Amino acid sequence: MTQREAALAGQMTAAMRRVAEKEGLEPEFIRAGVAAGTICIPANPAHVRLDPDGFGAGLRTKVNANIGASSDFPDTAKEIQKLELAVRAGAEAVMDLSTGRAEDIDRTRKAILSTSTVSVGTVPIYQATVEALEGRGAIVDFTAADLFEVIERQARDGVDFMTVHCGVTNATLERLKREGRVVDIVSRGGAFMTGWMLHHEKENPLYEQYDRLLDIARNYDVTLSLGDGLRPGCLDDATDRAQVQELLILGELVDRAWKAGVQAMVEGPGHVPLDQVEANIRLEKSLCHGAPFYVLGPLVTDVAPGYDHITSAIGGALAAAAGADFLCYVTPAEHLGLPDAQDVWDGVIAARIAAHAADLVKGVKGAKAWDLEMAKARKALDWDKQISLAIDPKKAGRLRKERNPEGLVECTMCGKYCAMRLVGEYLGTTMEQC
Repeated sequence: MTQREAALAGQMTAAMRRVAEKEGLEPEFIRAGVAAGTICIPANPAHVRLDPDGFGAGLRTKVNANIGASSDFPDTAKEIQKLELAVRAGAEAVMDLSTGRAEDIDRTRKAILSTSTVSVGTVPIYQATVEALEGRGAIVDFTAADLFEVIERQARDGVDFMTVHCGVTNATLERLKREGRVVDIVSRGGAFMTGWMLHHEKENPLYEQYDRLLDIARNYDVTLSLGDGLRPGCLDDATDRAQVQELLILGELVDRAWKAGVQAMVEGPGHVPLDQVEANIRLEKSLCHGAPFYVLGPLVTDVAPGYDHITSAIGGALAAAAGADFLCYVTPAEHLGLPDAQDVWDGVIAARIAAHAADLVKGVKGAKAWDLEMAKARKALDWDKQISLAIDPKKAGRLRKERNPEGLVECTMCGKYCAMRLVGEYLGTTMEQC
């Protein structure tokens, strides 16, 4: 029985209780959200080390970190290091986007699943194309049966959620060709599927055989992350007709997943200017009946390579405040190369800042109290407390030590002119009164 089937039957699962405990909410709130489809709990029973989290309405905005080996950097051990750093930095999910040799992909995925305590996602078409290239000489030479075999193999291994580009159909591609774009398709999975469809002159098997996909997802309780294969890859392409047409299809596929007892969330853009971010979120929530929305960024400018974790955090804060539920991090290496361990850390922290900023305005339980405690610690010049409350205590502690070698009570920016100390002395306020 899937989490959704249990919720619809009025049954409370251990995963629902654990999510409620972590969120500080009543278990019934979680069960009702899973039953309504507005909350999902990606929790494949075969992922034995998982400490589950919920994604969706009324819960903390969650963060995903993309990791995975490539043909140029095939070292599984480094990906495990990135996994551990991402979790330590506060990510609630990771996606294994490994490419390279097929045997490396299987090994890396199994290593990640055996280590990870957070939800693990994959994009199965990556492995299908790698195996086609190795076995038949071209990335488009996989069959529908090959793709579904990979999906089931990954589900059997314990993958909790899968990105599947079901909305890239012949109709959406025709729309794309008619309308035109600056950068066409930037989704790797979307590009693979498009190449396969054009080469074979066939419909997308994930769309055409969607019931087959639902059967696998239901059998293994895998959450479907309905991928945005036509997400905009630059600001000029944002919210165009091809993107919206794909979203319309994904909304219909959410309905079908729910009817089959399968949990679903929807992936979103991409590169989006500030004034279109909220509209994109509201559109998804309307067309997909409140299904959890998983967004990449959005990135709000195209001109900041090396700093795209910042452009993503700006868009992510706006998106989450408008109702997005799950932020996929972007690292400083985005658009430039495979992220290293420090990039992973910086990407997760930036996304967490965006998520928390949104949770403050969404009224998520505990969000405001965290900031209030920090404000009181600052008023009291309680540096140990400030550092412990920081979203990145290690960095906060290092900067405090480096920039204040003499151990002043104040910081070295203001020193004896510290506003809080001076006003506190004049007003007679104390730490206790704060």
